[in-house]
Amino acid sequence: MSRNARILCEGIYFGEGPRWREGRLWFSDFYARAVKSVSLAGDVRTELALDDDAPSGLGWTPDGSLLVVSMAKRRVLRRAPDGAVTVHADLSGVATFLANDMVVDAAGGAYVGDFGFDLHDELLERGEMSVFADHPATRLARVAPDGAVTVAAEDMHFPNGSMITPDGKTLIVGETLGARLTAFDIGADGTLSGRRVWAQTWPRIPDGACLDAAGAVWIANPLAPECARLAEGGAVLDSVATSQNCFACMLGGDDGETLFMMTAPSSIPAIASAKPAGRIEIAPAESPHAGRP
Repeated sequence: MSRNARILCEGIYFGEGPRWREGRLWFSDFYARAVKSVSLAGDVRTELALDDDAPSGLGWTPDGSLLVVSMAKRRVLRRAPDGAVTVHADLSGVATFLANDMVVDAAGGAYVGDFGFDLHDELLERGEMSVFADHPATRLARVAPDGAVTVAAEDMHFPNGSMITPDGKTLIVGETLGARLTAFDIGADGTLSGRRVWAQTWPRIPDGACLDAAGAVWIANPLAPECARLAEGGAVLDSVATSQNCFACMLGGDDGETLFMMTAPSSIPAIASAKPAGRIEIAPAESPHAGRP
C-alpha cells in the first residue's frame, strides 16, 4: 500500500537521527547546530545547542545520559542527567571524515558510522551514479560503555541507519552507497561477526532507518520523496510519499505506530543551510516500533 504523509512541523534546516522518547521526537538539526524535540502537537523546542559543530546520531545510556555524535570533530558527546556535557568518545582514530549516525545498545555501548569521504563535494563534481559506482569504503566504530573506541567492521559503504533487534543479538546497518541493509551478529562484548546482506534496496538507497515489531525495516530514501518498508530479502511491503526527499525516519508516538519522516529539499550543505526548509512529516504505521533506536 502507498499513501501520503502529512506535515507535522516546518522551519528546521536538516533533520536527522530521530528518536522517540518520553512523549517527544528528539532529532538533530544539522545546520542549526542543535538537538531539538517535537511533540505530536507540532511544538519544536531546542534541547541542546552545540556552539562549534553539527550534531547527528542520538541515543541514551542506561543512566539517562544523552549521547550525541559531533560530526566534524568526530567524537561522541555525553550530556549527563544533571546537564553537564563532556566528551565521551574520540572517533578520530576510526572515522575518516564526518561522523554520522549512531545506535546505542542496552548496555550503553554504541555503533557509529561516518561518511568516509567528502560525499557532497563528490556529488556536485561527479553526480550520483558516478559516486555510487566509485567511492572509498570506511569503517563502523564501536564505542564501549566506558568510551573506548574500536573498529567494529571494515569495508563499509557509507554506514547509516543502524538498528539493533529487540533481542539485542543482531545489528542491521544501512550501507547507503551500497544500496543494501547489512546484518551482523552481536557478541557478548559488542564485537560483530556473521556479516550478511539483509536486503538489497536498489533503486532505493537506505539513509535513516528503523525496525518494527513485525521484523520489517522502514528506510528513508534520500533519492526520492518517500519512505519504504522492507522485509528481509528486500520485498517492499509499504511506502509513504513525502513532500520532499526523505533522509531519516523513526516509529514513535505513545503506541509506537506513528512513522516520523525527516524531509528536506536537499542534503547538499549550501542548499540545506541556506534557509530552514526542512520538515517533519508523519503517517500511521501498520506495526509498532521495535528494537533500537
